[in-house]
Amino acid sequence: MINNFSSQKIQNDLFILTGYKYSISYVDKTIKRIFKEIILSKKKKFIISGSQGCGKTTLLKLIKNNFKNFYNIDPLCISLDDYYLTKKQRNDLSKRIHPLLETRGVPGTHATEKITKTIQLFDKKKYPIKIPKFDKLNDDRMPFSQIIRSKKNMIFLEGWCCGCPPISNSFLQKNLNNIEKTDSEYIWRKYYNKKLKKEYRLIFKHFEYLIYFKIPSFDCVLKWRIKQEKRLKLNKKKNINYMNKIEIKNFISYYEKITTWMMKNTLSKSDLTIKINKNQKIQSIST
Repeated sequence: MINNFSSQKIQNDLFILTGYKYSISYVDKTIKRIFKEIILSKKKKFIISGSQGCGKTTLLKLIKNNFKNFYNIDPLCISLDDYYLTKKQRNDLSKRIHPLLETRGVPGTHATEKITKTIQLFDKKKYPIKIPKFDKLNDDRMPFSQIIRSKKNMIFLEGWCCGCPPISNSFLQKNLNNIEKTDSEYIWRKYYNKKLKKEYRLIFKHFEYLIYFKIPSFDCVLKWRIKQEKRLKLNKKKNINYMNKIEIKNFISYYEKITTWMMKNTLSKSDLTIKINKNQKIQSIST
């Protein structure tokens, strides 16, 4: 039942996932509230969307780790990031369409046919389902897939641009950063916007409920990515090429247009809006 789960368990999971120990009061007012809204919606197919660093991946993992024990619901949790095209596929795309498409991120750099197949297999209750895995350190798809054999009764798709409506031409052609200035003929932007209007729109239409993380401003994304990079350095893992501030700023520039557009145009479409403050904590939740 909704009230019979352990706040302590969620608190421990949050500590493992983020490195921060949140109070039981915070857990009760935020994560438990989100869980409750999901269950009360009586929907089965959910999108979790928001910028880099907003907490959407953490929420997905909390759902995956706890819904079975709390509600006897075994969800299929998938991330848009795992469906990126291979390095070779993106390299070929960059030569055919535009050099900026070599960098993963925008619509058009995902294997949309694989996402659609995953959703269709879930709908038809056909198992096993193969979920690709993407290695961000090597910027390439892993040679093996995650095999889902047991029946799932909910599906969650988490991703930074999930649920994004197509971008208006006037905003699309407005340069927000130096990366966009290199796309002087708007080939890159028009390509990913066309993908948003077609393949991605069809994917998003499969889902019944949109959970959206609203951030204060895009400036927060840079701050959060720098903080994340510092945490990675503290782990002292070998053979990892850490990014400096300039490299991080350049990387997130690929995401700025869509993230900013979603901040202005997703609230009216969101079923559950989670407002995040500049310290990455949940400030409010609204339906």
